[in-house]
Amino acid sequence: MRKLTTPQITVLFTSTFILFLAIAASAQIPQVPREMQFADLLVRINEQARREIQLDVDALYRNPSYFRMKAERASLFMPYVEREFRNAGVPEDLKYLVIQESGLISDAVSSSNAVGFWQFKQGTAEEVFLRVDNQVDERKNIVSSSKGAALYLKKHNQSFDNWMCALVSYQMGLGGAKSYFGTQYNGKRVVELDRNSHWYFKKFLAHKVAFEGQLGMLVSNTGFLEEARIQGPTTLKAIAPRLGVTESHLKEYNTWASRGNIPGDKVYSIMYVKEGLPQANPAVIQREVSTQNTQQVQKVVTTASSFPRVTGNTQKANQPDQIQVNNIDGVLAEKNTSQEAFTDRIGMRERRFRRINDLDKDEDVEAGQYYYTRPKKGKAEVEEHVVQPGETLWSISQMYGIKLSSLKSKNRIREDRDLRAGMILNLRQPRKRGEEIPFVPASEYKKIMATSEQPAATAPQNVPANSSTHAPESNNAGQTTGTNFNNSQRIVHTVLQGETLFRLSQKYGVSVDEIRRWNNLTDNTIKVGQRITINKP
Repeated sequence: MRKLTTPQITVLFTSTFILFLAIAASAQIPQVPREMQFADLLVRINEQARREIQLDVDALYRNPSYFRMKAERASLFMPYVEREFRNAGVPEDLKYLVIQESGLISDAVSSSNAVGFWQFKQGTAEEVFLRVDNQVDERKNIVSSSKGAALYLKKHNQSFDNWMCALVSYQMGLGGAKSYFGTQYNGKRVVELDRNSHWYFKKFLAHKVAFEGQLGMLVSNTGFLEEARIQGPTTLKAIAPRLGVTESHLKEYNTWASRGNIPGDKVYSIMYVKEGLPQANPAVIQREVSTQNTQQVQKVVTTASSFPRVTGNTQKANQPDQIQVNNIDGVLAEKNTSQEAFTDRIGMRERRFRRINDLDKDEDVEAGQYYYTRPKKGKAEVEEHVVQPGETLWSISQMYGIKLSSLKSKNRIREDRDLRAGMILNLRQPRKRGEEIPFVPASEYKKIMATSEQPAATAPQNVPANSSTHAPESNNAGQTTGTNFNNSQRIVHTVLQGETLFRLSQKYGVSVDEIRRWNNLTDNTIKVGQRITINKP
């Protein structure tokens, strides 16, 4: 091999260094902080450990095209990782481990024969109920394997009550992690990192720092990953036309079905790329946010029309153990009743029901309202919510399945009287101390209201057939009135999920003040199931 001369080495080194600087400048390599949040831990990093982690971050950014490719794969698959972790009660922060393990390559195989997105060996895969045989290898299925990874991590965390130890056990095994850590971190919420801290956790933090601000930012306009849940027996070839894609496309994104067959033993998640934007959060707009150093674009999501998300046997939504509301067990109230009567019917202790749903002791259960039968979460599935007229802190907390105390704490707001239409409430991250709650500009607020508006004659999704949207009231002549008005008529409207006085005023062509006066309302607060009188001229 020809040796390079000293001048050539100098030129090569200089060129490489300049190229690295250019890449760093263009990619804006994030810097490892001295303190960071991970799951429910505060991680303090000394300077030596910080430099070590920063070297790993820099290495991840060194090849821009490779980094972009990883970020694009992460942006496609990560929503399903996040969902399965939320369902299992595992902190979403641990999702970056899948990038560290496999780079989100479905059929990745390690030197020790660990396979798939989460790099499970066959024995471990079977422990977390993944099917691995000559027909199916669920280690290569993003939904199944993420569910398995969440189960594995959660189980190990029960031994430590410390997510750092649980994460390291993913690499060492539970026995190895117990031997390595002992009990020194059990239950601790502050972790100090130095040069002796476990390399696997430091490498994980490098992936968290590197990708945390990039998910969704670098994705090409190729669409989004859609899930179709299919019960076999069938084949990828047979279902491809139904999904509007080719068989080869399905094979590319479903390598877990090695022969293209979908067995009939259970429901499997079939993944495919769909053009356009996901439909789950339809009311998405952008706003410019000024920061100290830069101008950045953030998403403001108002999802009153798509939340609460109700899944399961919605035909029996008013019965226990039939539906999930925002991925939490819930039930629909079909009529106004007392807490005592309602909890007797669904087989639940009244005090627990009240605590889970943030209710006062004497509050009635309201018709048409979804209630939770399992605890709500500390954060919602989306980042932010734009307050609309008539909403309360309680109604927002129920809408997204977030604890009322968490909603108040994240926004440093305590009373409904402090809410204002157009406020942007945080649903996931706490607002900084002293930071004022921002408002969306009036022009964007109109877009939000327009997107959230429901058609007048549309019944709410998932409401049983015996629940009415309008309750016509008899007039003196014994006739009933509804939404077709003749001369001066009066109707009684039953409030649906997401409706506000502002929406009702637009719907019926009257003012908010008139509705308040007709119903003796002291403010704009209304609740699902409440009967509102409308006098239509």
